[in-house]
Amino acid sequence: MIELKDFSKAYSKKSAPVVFNINLRAEKGITGLLGLNGAGKTTVIKAITAEHYATSGSVKISDGNGENARWINASENPAAVRTVIGCVPESGPLPLNLTAAEYLHFTQELYCPESSTRKQDFMRAVEEWELGSVLEKKIGELSKGFRQRVSFAQCFIHNPPNVILDEPVNGLDPAQIIQFRNIIKEHGKSKTILISTHLMQEVHSLCDYVYILYDGTTAACGTEEEILRQTGEADIEKAFLSVTKTGSQIK
Repeated sequence: MIELKDFSKAYSKKSAPVVFNINLRAEKGITGLLGLNGAGKTTVIKAITAEHYATSGSVKISDGNGENARWINASENPAAVRTVIGCVPESGPLPLNLTAAEYLHFTQELYCPESSTRKQDFMRAVEEWELGSVLEKKIGELSKGFRQRVSFAQCFIHNPPNVILDEPVNGLDPAQIIQFRNIIKEHGKSKTILISTHLMQEVHSLCDYVYILYDGTTAACGTEEEILRQTGEADIEKAFLSVTKTGSQIK
């Protein structure tokens, strides 16, 4: 689970917060994070993955989705946070000089060096993302679609309870997008998945709950049906345009 309470972030003491008073809770299932460029999505994601810390408020990540889950404060224990999160960044650089296999083994060594199921986890990720034919190829030689598959595999290879996907279908063809949706839906049955996307079709197809950011704060949140009811619009795309055009708060 992922929880932000009254989260605000300013990049210097003299500047105004770029996001303010964000309250977000993502539980088991798939939560969508929407917003125009500059709305604050990347700032929120970096706080969740402990790349930077809250100026005020809190960011907490749990190490599971059960009753005995332990909450980790991202500002106080960023190293622990990174072990319970898998992330596919929008434009995170991959090591082009490593083979796909070398990179996945490196990821395992980084996040789960003492796991007794490393071999099984490695093979599961390779099969799930259909990387068997390119394991011994250098990542720099792979197509954009295969590079994205490698990124997915490293995200899931240590079986994290929380997953962050930032514009995840970039580089995938239509058939691969359908495959991606099916895999993510399956993982959403047991994991907390937060997807940042501009594609309303992904929201409609995948998300159980949605947060729409506008101008650094939450403009609307709820299930797709609830947001449609709040805005009076017929579909999620029109609702998104309505909220982000007016910037009015919907409660």
